[in-house]
Amino acid sequence: MLDLADFQVHEKITYKVFSEMMIGHASSAWRYRQFILSSIRGELKGRFASSKMGALWHILNPLAMAAIYALVLSKILGAKVGGVENDAAYAIYLMAGIASWGLFTEITLRCLNIFLEYSNTMKKIAFPRVALPLIVLGGALINHLLLLAASVMVFAFFSHFPSLPWIALPVGIILTAAFAFGLGIILGVLNVFVRDVGQFMLVVLQLWFWLTPIVYPFHVLPDAMQTIISYNPMLPVVQFYQDIMLYNKWPDFVSLQYPATLSIVLLLVAVFLFRRASPEIVDVL
Repeated sequence: MLDLADFQVHEKITYKVFSEMMIGHASSAWRYRQFILSSIRGELKGRFASSKMGALWHILNPLAMAAIYALVLSKILGAKVGGVENDAAYAIYLMAGIASWGLFTEITLRCLNIFLEYSNTMKKIAFPRVALPLIVLGGALINHLLLLAASVMVFAFFSHFPSLPWIALPVGIILTAAFAFGLGIILGVLNVFVRDVGQFMLVVLQLWFWLTPIVYPFHVLPDAMQTIISYNPMLPVVQFYQDIMLYNKWPDFVSLQYPATLSIVLLLVAVFLFRRASPEIVDVL
């Protein structure tokens, strides 16, 4: 058995290894920052190059999704949320949840397939592989900020204006991005070696969406179901967005401890797995 001294030495070695990995990836990303930034611009332009409305489609799609859910569920089925005197409260509730979920799924799914999408580039050009998920992260954050800006304008149309708690929203954005980034890199590496991972995650994310209180308020669920869904790491993140964007109140920062801890674990695992698998990724592709 390891005594305390051996454990402390092992802990120091592990910390040193992970620190060196993180510093190495950060250094590589900094050296290739121009490549990463130009690739982000290229991705954003290329995604909507053949469309006359361009990036507006990225904003209109989630807004349309929220409008459809609001029409069907609030007008036809009578769904509503309490605590806000506004006829558009349920639509705003949906838009807040969809904004958070959209950032999470965009980063996760794009990282899931990024190594497959760039397989030819990886074989022809020498660059740090960590640049690819960073390109995904940068593009997703820009898209998310555009969506939030559009949401503010829609809210204003319904006489629902931002207030001081909105300054806390970057905390939710960073946490959502970190959680999705760590999970996405892990899945992306696994997807290179086991292609079924991508198809499996599409099913998982559909189920995950409905297990997250985006379309329905958390408090309407039976106690047993609330207990189950409380283990969902996206629950406090989505509620963080909803508290700010719908209720204009300061969110519960303490509730973010669970997803924040999980995000750190996922990022550490992602760094370790990516470092170990990186030399073999190109060969498998």
